[in-house]
Amino acid sequence: MSKLILIIEDEPDLLAGVDYNLRAEGYDTRCAETAADGLRLARLEPPPDLILLDLMLPDMSGKDVCRQLKSDERTSDIPIMMVTARGEELDRIIGFELGVDDYVTKPFSIRELVLRAGAVLRRSSASGADISRHEVRTFGCLEVDVDAHAVLVEGSEVPLTALEFRLLLT
Repeated sequence: MSKLILIIEDEPDLLAGVDYNLRAEGYDTRCAETAADGLRLARLEPPPDLILLDLMLPDMSGKDVCRQLKSDERTSDIPIMMVTARGEELDRIIGFELGVDDYVTKPFSIRELVLRAGAVLRRSSASGADISRHEVRTFGCLEVDVDAHAVLVEGSEVPLTALEFRLLLT
């Protein structure tokens, strides 16, 4: 079964180009030019396997879209790649703190974008396989409960962001 990628991008030419190239690589796609349409399409069945999200959309910030996706139980586990012209360090940091899995700045190579999307999909498939069975990993005084997303050091819980937890698992 082909992986489904949702593209949320307000520039029609760029949207068409990314859509065409992802389809040429064998992916299924859904496309949205506004945040509202993107949020609606993200909640359809089957859910997308990956979301490519522009940061600057006409009706809502991509940051706000990301927050809504990550706070919704139906979409919180979908990996997100931020694709934007805003490439300042602060923008990238905020994106990663929001839980994005990759950050690509415009202008970009379509080939690189397709390859990065494939890499994110491979990583998310691998981590999804690990999380599907109950697993607790122990390393000396460090205990990682994969299902509970909990980390204990000598019996005391250590609060981690979602990104920090995924990095620890990796």
